[in-house]
Amino acid sequence: MNRETVITAHYSGDDLGANYTPSHTFFRIWAPTASKVVLLTYPTGHDSRSESHDMSRDIQGTWILELIGDYHGRYYNYIVTVNGISLEAVDPYAKACGVNGERGMIVDLALTNPAGWDTLLRPPLDHFINSIIYELHVRDFSIDAHSGIVHKGKYLGLTQSGTRGPKQVTTGLDHLTELGITHVQLLPCYDFFTIDERAFDNNEYNWGYDPQNYNIPEGSYSSDPHQGVVRIREFKQMIQALKQRGIRVIMDVVYNHTYLAEDSHLNRLVPGYYYRQDAYGNFTNGSGCGNELASERSMVRKMILDSVVYWAREYKIDGFRFDLMALMDILTINEIRSALNGVDPSIIMYGEGWTGGHSPLPDPLKALKGNVRELPGTGVFNDDVRDAIKGHVFLGEQPGFVNGAVGMEESVKCGIVGATSHDQVDFSQVLYSHFPWAAEPAQAINYVEAHDNYTLWDKLAKTNARDSEEDRMAMHKLSAAIILTSQGIPFLHAGMEFLRTKNGEHNSYKSPDSINRIDWSRKARFESVYKYYCGLIRLRKAHPAFSMKTQGEIQSSLRFLPMSAGQILGYVLTNASDDPWEQIVVLFNGATISRCFDLPGDRWVIVVNGKKAGIARLGTVEGNKVVVPAKTSYVLVDQTSFSQSKTMK
Repeated sequence: MNRETVITAHYSGDDLGANYTPSHTFFRIWAPTASKVVLLTYPTGHDSRSESHDMSRDIQGTWILELIGDYHGRYYNYIVTVNGISLEAVDPYAKACGVNGERGMIVDLALTNPAGWDTLLRPPLDHFINSIIYELHVRDFSIDAHSGIVHKGKYLGLTQSGTRGPKQVTTGLDHLTELGITHVQLLPCYDFFTIDERAFDNNEYNWGYDPQNYNIPEGSYSSDPHQGVVRIREFKQMIQALKQRGIRVIMDVVYNHTYLAEDSHLNRLVPGYYYRQDAYGNFTNGSGCGNELASERSMVRKMILDSVVYWAREYKIDGFRFDLMALMDILTINEIRSALNGVDPSIIMYGEGWTGGHSPLPDPLKALKGNVRELPGTGVFNDDVRDAIKGHVFLGEQPGFVNGAVGMEESVKCGIVGATSHDQVDFSQVLYSHFPWAAEPAQAINYVEAHDNYTLWDKLAKTNARDSEEDRMAMHKLSAAIILTSQGIPFLHAGMEFLRTKNGEHNSYKSPDSINRIDWSRKARFESVYKYYCGLIRLRKAHPAFSMKTQGEIQSSLRFLPMSAGQILGYVLTNASDDPWEQIVVLFNGATISRCFDLPGDRWVIVVNGKKAGIARLGTVEGNKVVVPAKTSYVLVDQTSFSQSKTMK
């Protein structure tokens, strides 16, 4: 059977995998090129003893088998024979697995639910634009010896309350609640390849961008990866704990490639189908990791779609961040969006609008940042504003708006308007995308720091090594103010709220805990910065002017003020989104000297300055001019509506 025939052998049913009931388990696997398929069952996830069961060819390239009896807890794989070669493979639809993901496991999912799971609801969210996303790595968040968390490096570490760190600062789950974010984005938590779960306390580390089993939680974050049920239950306990605090959960998913290519389970099942290849049969490498999945092929698209919906339903996941999303085709992303709308339209979707290398998928078909207008309901990361604020992400000593560069104003403005069309933004001067790429502000994920590359604090140490720590703290707070007052969706990296450092390591994907851990002592040391972030988040959540829903609202309510010099920016928000504050002025001074700004009227209340941020009065301006210190942001409110809103409260 040639590849063209394989592509047309599409199975449209919803019963791929091991379908468990207490009385029987029904198996269906898609393997259209196979001449024979055998199901192997094992008593454990690593025992060499097995029983063989021949499967029968069925419709649309599938093979089926039914086993009578209660098979919960039994492990299984398939032996697939293609062109006379027989290879063992894990079911890509497996819902549980043994240690290191080497075998699937038949599972009664009802037995994996913690108490109260069935009635657990998604925290309320009336629009994507009200999201404030916080990216964290499960191990990083609790592994510090001084985190006060018992279950260090584990899913259960995010379920503990009342934990305290150095100088009694709140840590862990309580810290997230205190900070005020709405969503936690978890770095990959599906079963990934590069951690040996048999020695899961040996301090191995990886970010997890090396998929092995897409539908199963990673075992090294569980208390016992040898028991297939444990990782599922503890993952659900973590989700439950976050949701009970009003925090939604986003999964970072990597459907663009797998760790193995030719020897992967997918390629063993249907050789040559799941991955893109060149004219010579070589795996193409748009991911930079040795292969890329062919999402445009119907059964690859189905596998991805079924996987996302499974996580949304079974684990009540509230959002998906797609790694190298541009390696996926537009149709696949839109079909995922449509399917998630059927589960819950408040489930958020966004991703990286770029590839990791050349891909044979034509650009017009890619889910690129430049094509995001063809992806309604899906967002992308705004690298224009990221590099405009702090400097080029790969050129360590190149600065941005906050740390010394000139000419970054239009790119920062691109972030301020959520990359939507605005007559006062000259997109021809924007760093990378010379057009307003977002159809609505919720498609722009604004950020200045993520797990990749230097932390913002480390970047500032490279660009401004001669500046004082106090000056660099001012630059950091200015960066935060830009992100958290801009239209679009703000995205924060765990620990940046107290100046996270990785000691200058820019690619810490497998670096030790000493580099990657959240150092909770910094929360006490840089308390003023932490409180500044809390205040900005409180301001954003309290005032809808900073999170307008449509391009039209932004065009009419957000107007940039004329500036007398470079390295400064200002704008006014007027009667925006029924905000009780009728006029809000936001000013950014990226220069090394104080600047005087003209205000649209007089009598203003300052709620954000270089020291503090929030919704309380920090000072007043009686006239129509204000001097903003170097490397500082100001937010001011007209005194009349500020006083009236305080009275209304």
